[in-house]
Amino acid sequence: MYPYHKGKPVKIRILSAADVNAALPMSKAIAAMRRAFGQLSAGETNAPLRARLAAEKGVTLLMPAYLKQSREMGVKIVSVYGDNPSLGLPVVNAAVLVLDPQTGLPLALLEGNSLTAIRTGAGGGLAADLLARQNATTVGLFGAGAQARAQLRALMAVRNIAQVYLISRSRQSAEKLAAEIAVWPNAPAVTLAKSPRQAVKNADVVITATTSAAPVFNGADLKPGTHITGVGSFTPQMQEVGAAAVLRAKVVVDSREACLAEAGDIIIPNAPIHAELGEIINGQKPGRQSAEEITFFKSVGVAAQDAATAAAALAEAERLELGTVVDLG
Repeated sequence: MYPYHKGKPVKIRILSAADVNAALPMSKAIAAMRRAFGQLSAGETNAPLRARLAAEKGVTLLMPAYLKQSREMGVKIVSVYGDNPSLGLPVVNAAVLVLDPQTGLPLALLEGNSLTAIRTGAGGGLAADLLARQNATTVGLFGAGAQARAQLRALMAVRNIAQVYLISRSRQSAEKLAAEIAVWPNAPAVTLAKSPRQAVKNADVVITATTSAAPVFNGADLKPGTHITGVGSFTPQMQEVGAAAVLRAKVVVDSREACLAEAGDIIIPNAPIHAELGEIINGQKPGRQSAEEITFFKSVGVAAQDAATAAAALAEAERLELGTVVDLG
């Protein structure tokens, strides 16, 4: 990071999506998530409620966070504009500003959509590392978008995955993702599942990364010992993972406060929460306790994840001399 010296110009590093991806391999992102969730559950983060700025055509959200132990600070800005596709633009656009906690000076501006996908994937990967069986090799993957891709990459960083059963509402999207996975290093075999049951019944890990408001599979089809990661639903009305699955599982969340306010998967069945992921990291609560236990990690995302991942990406970008450095004067 750039130290400030009196009389010297303030510099900021601009990182594109390509720079973020190059600077943030999944192993580093997962390590950042361990720091973020551990400090979150230890009360060592300062993350005010997100501010909401409405305009005529959309809404912009501001999500600041400061991690006290690791001294990482940043603000994510996310805009959601539903009419953007008519202009050839994405509905969601994000950027993350990294700040120096000593001086408040801006250090970097990162493209935020790629960072968000990586950090959410890394959170799921960390949860799988702590909760999935060590011998897990088979995945049922619901969804074929950026988050499904990131979740699978993160899982492959912590488990030796040999088989993926992929299912999506869009056959075209599923085929595209399957073709992409086929050329990854150590690529698993990919089968396009013909039904949710086929995707789930033999899976050691089930990942749901969809926009569905209703359960995408029958919880009765889960075999004992399955781990579930749910990242798609994000409102109290959305229930991507149904009560039949959730009530069979040991439930672990990224944030109790956030999930009890936003996660329909938890709210609708009034599911008991065993622990925050950080409580398991910090040794306050146990993770998986038997090979037969079903576990469920629910994530709605917290600002501490963005601050930690952005700081990790910046450190690596500086080492690799990625991005563009701008003199702010």
